[in-house]
Amino acid sequence: MRSGISFELSAGDRQRLRAIVADPKSPQKHVWRARIVLLSGACVGTSSIMAKTGKSKTCVWRWQERFMTDGVDGLLRDKSRPPGIAPIAADRTAEIVRLTLEPPPHEATHWTLRAMAKVAGVAASTVQSIWKAHGLAPHRWQNFKLSNDPAFVDKLTDIVGLYVAPPAHAVVLSIDEKSQIQALDRTQPGLPLKKGRGATMTHDYKRNGTTTLFAALNVLDGTVIGQNMSRHRHQEFIRFLNRIEREVPAGKDIHVVLDNYAAHKKDKVRAWLARHPRWTFHFTPTSSSWLNAVEGFFAKLTGRRLKHGVFHSLVDLQAAINRFIADYNVRDAKPFIWKADPDDIIAARNRGFQMLESIH
Repeated sequence: MRSGISFELSAGDRQRLRAIVADPKSPQKHVWRARIVLLSGACVGTSSIMAKTGKSKTCVWRWQERFMTDGVDGLLRDKSRPPGIAPIAADRTAEIVRLTLEPPPHEATHWTLRAMAKVAGVAASTVQSIWKAHGLAPHRWQNFKLSNDPAFVDKLTDIVGLYVAPPAHAVVLSIDEKSQIQALDRTQPGLPLKKGRGATMTHDYKRNGTTTLFAALNVLDGTVIGQNMSRHRHQEFIRFLNRIEREVPAGKDIHVVLDNYAAHKKDKVRAWLARHPRWTFHFTPTSSSWLNAVEGFFAKLTGRRLKHGVFHSLVDLQAAINRFIADYNVRDAKPFIWKADPDDIIAARNRGFQMLESIH
């Protein structure tokens, strides 16, 4: 045994080491490490241990030392190696973070890895690790719009109240239009999905017209009433209201959540409301389409049916939309559940205005 290394195996250690060697599920590296220690404990010389285990002299010495300092547990783990690249200095890290938070000096809207690496004099991988550690992603932008509606709080609480506690003997509908839906046909047939390859679709297309979908989502059960029309003026809006009036049972009040589109506020629409007293409109705050529940249905329609759809004609598109609505009402419709706290939304809006005021 190497000079300076000496140990005696206790009965417990010897039993654990033999169990490791005998266990067929033990990793091989654990097995030969245990054999080195068992042979060393039996006063077998280094040359003989090398011959019996097939390991080098330095390897035998290493695991003898490891057992002497850490015991059997030390044989079962590998010591972590020091990083091959020295960590970047704290002041250099701080400088890269500071530069990232400032506009780049060249004609660009944001920093890139290579641009920052060139300015800072470090590798791009170093910049990447610093950005990751500090939660920086200059290439990512989030869209936002703060509502300037002076009645924002009142409108928000009114609509959330309809979602959370709908009035008795009433129907709550979320109504909106999805305009300019294009009937796009591809210039060449695509290939279907198969193992190892995604479906294909040509990047260019042919336009076969557009349609506007008027949709009303019933908050209580999640079903949708939809109607395709060629335009989205107040005339078409009134036609859609007449359809809903026919389909909603008599004796039920109708509360409608809708946005501030001009067609919803025309004089003829107001006159129609005056002739139908069971209807009440609840307008969302300006720039707050996210408050309209039917937007979620439009997102599903787009993602599941329209985005990758191929439509040879306008009639083909409208038929596909009608089939999707019918299938959705049978398979996917469920009550709309509002989860956000209005106080949290109001507080977030106030923080947004405070932030804008602080930078302008």
